[in-house]
Amino acid sequence: MTLETVAVARPPAKDSFGREVRSLRMSITQRCDLACSHCHREGQSAARTEMTPGEIERMARIASVCGVRKVKLTGGEPLMREDVTEVVSRISPLMKEVSLTTNGSRLSALAADLRRAGLARVNVSLHTLDRERYARLCGVDLSSKVRQGITDAISAGLEPVKVNMVVLKGENADEIGPMMDFCAETGAVLQLIEYATDKTGVNGRAFEERYFSLKPFEDLLAARAVGSSMNELHRRRRYRVTAGRGEVTVEVVRPMHNTEFCQNCSRIRMSSDGRLKPCLLEKAGEVDILTPMRAGADDKDIEALFLKAVSNRRPYWR
Repeated sequence: MTLETVAVARPPAKDSFGREVRSLRMSITQRCDLACSHCHREGQSAARTEMTPGEIERMARIASVCGVRKVKLTGGEPLMREDVTEVVSRISPLMKEVSLTTNGSRLSALAADLRRAGLARVNVSLHTLDRERYARLCGVDLSSKVRQGITDAISAGLEPVKVNMVVLKGENADEIGPMMDFCAETGAVLQLIEYATDKTGVNGRAFEERYFSLKPFEDLLAARAVGSSMNELHRRRRYRVTAGRGEVTVEVVRPMHNTEFCQNCSRIRMSSDGRLKPCLLEKAGEVDILTPMRAGADDKDIEALFLKAVSNRRPYWR
């Protein structure tokens, strides 16, 4: 059965709030070669196992039957898996788009192979251009490798390459301008991301000390923009502005109390140990897929568990 046939036969599954689930964010490892102090770890608890390429492919196939059209691979750092190219090649025929988010430290050597395997685009975390700051924020300085990885990903035909910059008060907020220039020069899209917390204020004092509101800067972008468009998935605007020797596209990610995003969210998540998560910030409603899969459950059983996880989705900010 082709993806086109599936798309006609099975529209995307909906939760009880009428929101379609069209994308799956899959963590494929919790291993990472950095130790970023602001990492949210995809909302995962510590895990002792990882899904195999075959299990990841099976989950992607079942998700596609339920209407999922896009998969984003995450970690930890997904490029730490030696079989990451195999994973991409297995799931790319099942999806309209497969993308990946990475810290970029291993991207240079893998970009071309990933593109050939079917990877469409990549998000690269780069929070500062300063080597000392990078080491302070991420535990070790790999910034030169990351910058080369961005350049090589663009050369390999991954499109677009997005640079994810978490903006932190007193730590890197003064580098927004230089990062815009860097992205303009390389041809990358810049995503400026506010530091976030959950409803309980889980990161408490650290959040108070590090939170930097991007609202004033977004207002400035809107005033300066030579053009703009809407990112429909995330319900936020893209601004095209002059920077460096050319232009750059900038998106501002403001997750706190973002009721519009939550009301239109079309994503479900899977942890590296095979648990479907209805929401990044909410542990309630998680459904274990991997244990039944390894115990011999058939595809219909796994599909029912997937639909159960979809039904457990709730808008986090309401």
